[in-house]
Amino acid sequence: MYIVQIASECAPVIKAGGLGDVVYGLSRELSLQQHTVEIVLPKYDCMRYDHIWGLHEAYRDLWVPWYGGAIHCSVHCGWVHGQLCFFIEPHSEDFYFDRGHYYGSDDDEMRFAFFSKAALEFLLQSNKRPNVIHCHDWQTGLVPVLLYEIYQYQGMGNQRVCYTIHNFKHQGIGGVKTLWATGLNRESYYFNNERLQDNFNPFAINYMKGGIVYSNHVTTVSPHHAWEAQYTDIGYGLGHTLHFHQDKFSGILNGINYEFWNPEVDSQIPYHYTPEDLTGKRLNKKALRDRLLLQDVDKPIVSFIGRLDQQKGVHLVQHAIYYSLFKNAQFVLLGSATESGINDHFWREKVHLNNNPNAHLEIGFNEELAHLIYAGSDIIVVPSNYEPCGLTQIIGLKYGTVPVVRGVGGLVNTVFDRDYDPNKPLEERNGFVFYQGDYPALESALGRAIDLWYEKSNDFEQLALQGMKYDNSWNLPGAEYVALYDRIRHK
Repeated sequence: MYIVQIASECAPVIKAGGLGDVVYGLSRELSLQQHTVEIVLPKYDCMRYDHIWGLHEAYRDLWVPWYGGAIHCSVHCGWVHGQLCFFIEPHSEDFYFDRGHYYGSDDDEMRFAFFSKAALEFLLQSNKRPNVIHCHDWQTGLVPVLLYEIYQYQGMGNQRVCYTIHNFKHQGIGGVKTLWATGLNRESYYFNNERLQDNFNPFAINYMKGGIVYSNHVTTVSPHHAWEAQYTDIGYGLGHTLHFHQDKFSGILNGINYEFWNPEVDSQIPYHYTPEDLTGKRLNKKALRDRLLLQDVDKPIVSFIGRLDQQKGVHLVQHAIYYSLFKNAQFVLLGSATESGINDHFWREKVHLNNNPNAHLEIGFNEELAHLIYAGSDIIVVPSNYEPCGLTQIIGLKYGTVPVVRGVGGLVNTVFDRDYDPNKPLEERNGFVFYQGDYPALESALGRAIDLWYEKSNDFEQLALQGMKYDNSWNLPGAEYVALYDRIRHK
């Protein structure tokens, strides 16, 4: 099968969050399963060019229709860790991708509307006819709209689209100028509740809604999150649209790359280990304490790794620090804040705990330290308010670090409570789950984890081993996507 991914990110060359990891990880898995995969991306000035091999100009004169004229583009080609990528560079006074950042401009909706148009124009003009176009998040929500309304009549009538939503919170809101710029034009036709009109603002079009309405199938990144998006406020206003299109909507769990996240081969930890021999995990715990100047005592280490924002449940992260210390455990935090108020708060906490031999707060992000924390911790806490899939708990499982998670999104699909899960036998449970977003709920799960470590150390180790045995690689999700692609291309 021939698959083209159209996305705004692909790790490690373009990575602002989990989207980049998914685009690369899925593409790599599809390639391993002998499918032809190409990735179309914007050519940002600030991307990691050191991760591209053999970058060269592949298509010199791509003219992309835009408003009444056209914008001249070049398309560059190179390999990103084995994956063939095409980078679109517009030569325009708007400097759409020469901003020094990926997102955050006032005209983001126009930047990515142009990218969606340019990606399809490139496929058309270069005579690429993939079986399936797989596009991602609001930035490419207009791809299926443009394909169905324009490009199918220009020689691309056999292409099918899978559209994956990674985060419903950011949907891409545009207006009349988006329609006229892209050549869709007909205002009365698109400002219709059954097409692009936003469900709450009648004067706006919604890119993500367009992706849902016009694609052949819509996925999100875990089965439980698919349910949440339809039936709770996690859909951020798109619940009705999803419900209307429920026959083509499903959740497929993300995977992780076990060549990168695997304590048996991880190049960024000092000691390797396996489920058969956990000696290296104990040595990594000592190395973590030495690096962060923690007291070397017989206590569990509880950790948090991730963004410090409302989605991740910062009030519960804060409480987990002091509750762990109260329960005679140590705590390690590695996180960066997106809001200045939250950032300032955790810097004050860092100063307050600076001389505590049982706590270390690292504000920012350090890839090597993240690997050591996964390998050296006993327990990892993931108290998210919402979590479409979550990678932290999946990585923790692989490293034998027992997850304590809130029962939302993909956390429900990957972590099964040791004491209370009704659907898994005891030998298949792998962590602790709480459901309410308050302090007592967190304490109930985290307390059980710490108590088990102290009171039944063999049972705790067995729980960690059961987590390590789960396969959360891209192997199964890759096969699910292939089956989905097959289904939609034969419709």
